Amino acid sequence: MATADQIKSLIKAHNDNDNDKFKTVVLQIAAYEAKLNHETLARELKKLAEKTGNARANILHFNQMQNNPMLSMSIPAERIKDLIVSDEIRDRIKRILNEFKNRNKLRSYGMSNRRKILIEGKPGTGKTFTASVIASETGLPLYTVQMDKLVTKFMGETSSKLRQIFDSVENSIGVYFFDEFDAIGADRNLDNEVGEMRRILNSFLQFIEQDKSESIIVAATNNQKLLDQALFRRFDDVLHYSMPTESEVKRLYQYKLAAYQSDFVPSNQLIEESLVLSHAEIIRVCEDAIKESILADNKITQAKMLNLVKERLTLYSGKEA
Repeated sequence: MATADQIKSLIKAHNDNDNDKFKTVVLQIAAYEAKLNHETLARELKKLAEKTGNARANILHFNQMQNNPMLSMSIPAERIKDLIVSDEIRDRIKRILNEFKNRNKLRSYGMSNRRKILIEGKPGTGKTFTASVIASETGLPLYTVQMDKLVTKFMGETSSKLRQIFDSVENSIGVYFFDEFDAIGADRNLDNEVGEMRRILNSFLQFIEQDKSESIIVAATNNQKLLDQALFRRFDDVLHYSMPTESEVKRLYQYKLAAYQSDFVPSNQLIEESLVLSHAEIIRVCEDAIKESILADNKITQAKMLNLVKERLTLYSGKEA
């Protein structure tokens, strides 16, 4: 069933006479129905989409998705307003979205939109969430590459498996997310690199260099220093994510708690104590506070939040922040 946002997008596309956008949303709905094994409805929607305008009709190949175990499809609902990052990062994401929206205009001048994005940052700083936001804001399905299957299960056959992924990138427009990208993008000069991993990286470099599709490719890594330098010139943009600032910590608390307890304002002590936590960890602190408040039938207090932050710090004391 179409979401409220998808229905609004359909109406807006119709009013704007934007056949490409209309078709993309219809196919997004069809892809979701296919994921639910509603294959008859998915095929009917796809056929209807093919009759819309003159844009590319063969956007989604459902059988290809079902037969490719390395791709997991989802339909994100996150919006850019939900992404709490620095103003610089937000502006650069908006630029990616704006260039995608106006890609045909850019193409008429011989230019191409930014569509190969590398995101680097510590765990929990919003890399995966950003991929979801880009997919949602562009009205595209999100295809997450299952890196464990690519790197371990198919050792020796990686080039052919990578080719399948990039065939999907070419034939099925969407946002393709390579998480933990250093698993295949590690520097080829590292002492512990084996020959097979070097072949994986070489294949990826070849495929991404040749890719001229309309899909958006997002790669994320926790450690930029591990990546081979040859990768950077293949990406159109590189986003560096850092731990949240004081302002971002405050916004995270307000954003997550406002809907539940509108009068809660994080104290300076709470913000200071939380600076060592990532975005994801602060969100979990808020969720823990809300659950405890619901079960105990009482309000969230500064003391309770500070205790939960300390609990989270103890929980993660042995991990790399």
